[in-house]
Amino acid sequence: MDCKKYTAGECRSCQWIELSPEQQLSQKQNHLQALLPLVDQSTFEPPVSGEAERFRNKAKMVVSGSVEKPVLGIVNRDGKAVDLTDCPLYPVEFATVFAELIPFIAKAGLTPYNIERKRGELKYILLTQSWHSGQFMLRFVLRSEKKLEQLTNALPWLQAKLPELSVITANIQPTHMAILEGAQEIMLTTQHVLREEFNQVPLFIRPQSFFQTNPLVAAKLYQTAREWVNALKIISLWDLFCGVGGFGLHCAQKQTKLTGIEISAPAIACARQSASELGLQHVEFQALDSTQFAVGHQDVPQLVLVNPPRRGIGKILCEYLSQMQPEYILYSSCNAQTMAQDLTLLSGYQVSKVQLFDLFPHTAHYEVLTLLEKIQK
Repeated sequence: MDCKKYTAGECRSCQWIELSPEQQLSQKQNHLQALLPLVDQSTFEPPVSGEAERFRNKAKMVVSGSVEKPVLGIVNRDGKAVDLTDCPLYPVEFATVFAELIPFIAKAGLTPYNIERKRGELKYILLTQSWHSGQFMLRFVLRSEKKLEQLTNALPWLQAKLPELSVITANIQPTHMAILEGAQEIMLTTQHVLREEFNQVPLFIRPQSFFQTNPLVAAKLYQTAREWVNALKIISLWDLFCGVGGFGLHCAQKQTKLTGIEISAPAIACARQSASELGLQHVEFQALDSTQFAVGHQDVPQLVLVNPPRRGIGKILCEYLSQMQPEYILYSSCNAQTMAQDLTLLSGYQVSKVQLFDLFPHTAHYEVLTLLEKIQK
């Protein structure tokens, strides 16, 4: 991938950009296999990848510069504001939105936040696109509600220019620290949810719910989980750390008893909306801590599906699963190192399948899906 900002030394986010896609995939596969030295090589499925450019569905842009000449991108290590509106990771449609946002910031009087002076109002622009519909969610991260009326008054101009902006919000983040968003979300459109669809499964994105940033490979990941689980003839499963329900909803059939658990209430609202549209009758989603939910039960389903954050599922949940012994565990991880640590804590299981999914080209990160089966005594 050719990137002028990388060549100029202005942005180094894509640290592996000088490696070919084949080299990147090979190094990631080698890294995964090295983390799982006791797993038979025959259990590793071929790695899955997608496009090397234009694959991201989300942009997180720091807003710098002045109200007349805002810069959307990053502030690099040298303290320089770097324009990333032409970043080759973003689909071409993003450039159209960015081009209209530049004059809109001036029109609405949204002064970019200055980190050194601790002045200004507009901190970030967060833009997410639905791969299915092409519609966008646009979020303005503001220091306070001071400019909210100005933003609201100017919004019709932007909506006329960009009718594809179906969800628009203002997020209030008052602290000076480098925190992306605050707790308060103010809806500026009647539509509050962005609809996505993977493999004929509707998924919904709310402003503060996590969603994969590489739709093409994420769809392959969910489809693979569906195929692996369907082959097991599962009738009951838990989907822990379920997010918006992508894994569980892909794996559940009409008669499957599915319980999905996620700490984020907005994500659970999305999962419930998807289950309703699919007409699934034996599904329950709850906004709870996944570990606390699990250890509070004295029986387990046939399969426990876990998709934890980078820290992994941890010792307590590993010990619980080792004691309760569900027939299968399906582990999706964005951090193979913590997954490998968790696998050493899961006793009574053997790995039957492992597959790498390259959701993060040009970086060392990847997703991995691992199926564990209870060892029959």
